[in-house]
Amino acid sequence: MEDFKALENIYKNYLLDKVIPFWENNSIDHQHGGYFTCLDREGKVFDTDKFIWLQGRQVWTFAMLYNKVEQRQSWLDIAKHGADFLIKHGRASDGTWYFSLTQEGKPLIAPYNIFSDCFATQAMAQMAFATGEEHYAHLAKSIFNSILERRNNPKRNWSKAIPETRPLKNFALPMILSNLAIELGDIMDPSLKNELIDQVIHEVMEVFYHKDSGMILENVTPEGHFSDSFEGRLLNPGHAIEAMWFMMDIGEQRGDQALITKAKDITLHTIEYAWDKKYGGLLYFMDILNKPPQQLEWDQKLWWVHIETLIALLKGYMHTKDERCMHWFKIIHEYTWEQFADPEFGEWYGYLRRDGSVLLPLKGGKWKGCYHVPRGLYQCWQVLGRL
Repeated sequence: MEDFKALENIYKNYLLDKVIPFWENNSIDHQHGGYFTCLDREGKVFDTDKFIWLQGRQVWTFAMLYNKVEQRQSWLDIAKHGADFLIKHGRASDGTWYFSLTQEGKPLIAPYNIFSDCFATQAMAQMAFATGEEHYAHLAKSIFNSILERRNNPKRNWSKAIPETRPLKNFALPMILSNLAIELGDIMDPSLKNELIDQVIHEVMEVFYHKDSGMILENVTPEGHFSDSFEGRLLNPGHAIEAMWFMMDIGEQRGDQALITKAKDITLHTIEYAWDKKYGGLLYFMDILNKPPQQLEWDQKLWWVHIETLIALLKGYMHTKDERCMHWFKIIHEYTWEQFADPEFGEWYGYLRRDGSVLLPLKGGKWKGCYHVPRGLYQCWQVLGRL
């Protein structure tokens, strides 16, 4: 039997002692509201721009901790601090959400990306659960309805592609909708929720599933076919694996063991393909046919890819007892804690070179905020507790 209790304490204690205090102590903008996410290794602010999706993610994180770990008033206060800033400054006149703002809250980058809206929805839903205040629930529902209306054209007129030449649809939106459907809980109409979950299961597990490899494509044609192009051959291991634990959660809710087993198998296939046999760790981008990828950062090792993989492996083992999940969990757990965790200043490094050395010592920036690490540590803590 694995020493699940010792592992549980590693994830729980690092979350509560090393990660959450890092963001509590360093990220709060007491002058203008919201959060700083551009933090160096020690937590010092190196840029004051504010990115809407990271603001929403941090609101979600602190509200989630309040809802699920402990009703600590300071956590709720931090969540409300960010939610107030988002509501005051985050939206354009048409109700869509900007990508980034100045420190004061003036818009910098237009609402070109639907993921700002997605994380604003998650934030407002958690605030509704935490406070019981109807205006948060109403806002979560209205943003979510807007997302559903836009999902066939998420970038609207902001897309750079000429759609008539090589139309493709991307995996990220059905992936995040599968998580949102769970996150919104009772806020969503039950019939709409079930219909949406049916749709996203089909999209994630059939349309984007590449049967020849047993893995998930990042882009397919509108008809769901393979495109032999840079974009069509792209595998994003982290995206695929993160989506698989969303599918396992849906499978658990629905009692669908076949869905759980397929998600577990896709997770294992993806790890076996993406594991760097020379240096260890999971590669950032790959070509499904093993051709050269177009992303120059393809061989970096990223924090979120590894923590999402640890969640998926633990859930796969919990639900199926497939020993391959624990075999890989031990390997990736050891790599991740050795390479990413910073025992001196807390939190995790985000970006490593292929050989595992630190590429950037920052703890947060334009793409990394208070989300994947705390959510992942919390998820692993909970699953290990059940095991």
